[in-house]
Amino acid sequence: MKANSTLEEIASVIRGHSHFLVLSHIRPDGDAIGCALAMTLCLRDLGKQVSVWNEDGLPQRFEFLPDSSLITLPPDSPRQFEVVIVIDTAVRNRAGARCLANVAPGAIWINIDHHVSNDRLGDLVYIDPTAPAAGQILFELFSRCSLPLSTSIACSLYAAISTDTGSFRYPNTTARTYEIAAELVKLGVDIGDINQALYETSPRRRLELLSALLNVLRFTNADRVASFALSLETARKIGAIPDDTEGMIDTIRSIEGVVVAAFFEELDGGLVRISLRSKDPAYDVCAVCAEFGGGGHTLASGARIEGDLETVQTRVLAAIDKRMQSASPNPALSNS
Repeated sequence: MKANSTLEEIASVIRGHSHFLVLSHIRPDGDAIGCALAMTLCLRDLGKQVSVWNEDGLPQRFEFLPDSSLITLPPDSPRQFEVVIVIDTAVRNRAGARCLANVAPGAIWINIDHHVSNDRLGDLVYIDPTAPAAGQILFELFSRCSLPLSTSIACSLYAAISTDTGSFRYPNTTARTYEIAAELVKLGVDIGDINQALYETSPRRRLELLSALLNVLRFTNADRVASFALSLETARKIGAIPDDTEGMIDTIRSIEGVVVAAFFEELDGGLVRISLRSKDPAYDVCAVCAEFGGGGHTLASGARIEGDLETVQTRVLAAIDKRMQSASPNPALSNS
């Protein structure tokens, strides 16, 4: 296994080159977008030439972040870069086929990530599975190595860390996470404004989507597993866009007695996207997703599976049940 580079080694490469590309994963969440923007702004403040692409573009709910319009779709032809920095991305194909196809050969690849399932892509890698968000790693990189940390960068890092910790609620949140949040506030992050934008602003169709999902909610495994599924037909009827599903799974994860939640989303091309969440590390949903070619974290993972919606549901719920039968759960969590 490739050993981690040091943050100082990564900073040295950043300082020693001029032309950069920043990538994050497909279907980007707050950590992916926040990190991509923070890294891009840091490089710009260093006087570097930088592009930032995402296969699926910028989700509407993150348009409020400073300079968010810098994130673009990949071009139609290859571009030459000295360095490609891939953030919050565990495996190469998660960066997106079009993004990868349009990077000309010869670049140095840097991978900064916090997923336990990371396959250590890149020439330099820094993987910390104990970090609750890739944004926390970026803060350490910028602060330890005396790289730029402006108010705009701080806003993006706060969005990254806050969203990937469930607004500092998830058990992977550490004392250091809170210390970093405090430092970001000192750098000028307006907590009221950014939290309102992140958690208190959403289109009406999201409520309609949640209503449709709750209508197909099912409980299995003695009511310890809750799941719902979104068909293409329902999504099109509501007019839902991919970003509308973000966070929906947390609604059923919070149900008393539920320890594992599953969300199934039918995609074009005969694929089903699955998202799994667990309240108890004994129920390792990353291991379940790994059975289907996916990965992530012990308590939050995903995968894309070929098949129809009903068949995939049946297969994945059976895999969850099998894992739960052999696990030794935390009684306090299992009864919550």
